Amino acid sequence: MTTIYPDDRDGLALKRVEEDGSDMSASMTIDYAVSAPDEVVARRAADLVADHGFDPSISQDEGTGAWSVYCSMTMLATHEAVVAARLKLNQLLAPLGATCDGWATFGNSSAPL
Repeated sequence: MTTIYPDDRDGLALKRVEEDGSDMSASMTIDYAVSAPDEVVARRAADLVADHGFDPSISQDEGTGAWSVYCSMTMLATHEAVVAARLKLNQLLAPLGATCDGWATFGNSSAPL
């Protein structure tokens, strides 16, 4: 059964996840990408989101030097849930000057990639 999703970037992404074979009634790991202006902010952001149920990892792009924090959470990938988590991250991180750019997931399909 195909779910009807809102016609926005999150809805279109969720539709692709479902079309790729994921079971939308089962949890999956969602990775939210956060841009940070520097390493200090990235580390502070990682500490902050960890206190709110996210599993953070910090990385620096070798080419550009940009800092990112990937904030993972295992959850049901409903439109409401992924949007709420992104908004929560932006609310938490705005005072630090960091922003959530979006999210991605490998889904939960057992089919080979």
